[in-house]
Amino acid sequence: MLRTWEMVLWLLAAALAASLIARLVPLAHGQTGSGLRISEILAGPARDWDGDGVYDSRKDEWLELVNTDSFPLDLAAYRVSDADSTIRYELSGTLQAGAALLVTGSMAENQQRSLGHTVSGLSLNNSGDTVILFGVEGGDTVRVDGKSYNSIEGATDRSTGWISNPSSWVLFDALNPYSGSGEPKGTGCAPTPGGRNGCPTGVTGTTWGKIKRQFLEDR
Repeated sequence: MLRTWEMVLWLLAAALAASLIARLVPLAHGQTGSGLRISEILAGPARDWDGDGVYDSRKDEWLELVNTDSFPLDLAAYRVSDADSTIRYELSGTLQAGAALLVTGSMAENQQRSLGHTVSGLSLNNSGDTVILFGVEGGDTVRVDGKSYNSIEGATDRSTGWISNPSSWVLFDALNPYSGSGEPKGTGCAPTPGGRNGCPTGVTGTTWGKIKRQFLEDR
């Protein structure tokens, strides 16, 4: 039978181990109770996606986040990184329930410059990468959500986006149709930066002008 002091040491060791595991192991999707999710990524821009009137391959990259909760969400504790876990953008402000937030490469560059960091933008690789959403909880940084994409999804003016019906990630390739045998398959749907993702059946044709007008209206 363990003596009293041995039992105390054992309990302390168990508590310390549990604390270390909580710090080191990323939380699974949804475990933090936060409804903030990655909803769309465009890594290979060939147009002026940030609306500044000038095309720039780094500034016009973008990703979209959505608040799936039924209440406003304080974004101050959230950070975005790519696969190497280098923080590329620190969120701020409040995101209303059901609303989407667009984060462009130019936004990331401006913030990095203001903080005196290396100016690298979002650094989304066209050949494939991972976008990670972190949350700061007390002294810990935990993984809230993440999405890996491949070279098909990262190709010129294609985005990969989450839709709820059916619940899945799909390829938005209206501006650069994909007809190959790889996955994901092309849908003919257009990217929707800052707007509601959708991929209805019976997709109709679109133009870059229509997409940009929708983007500007949703900002």
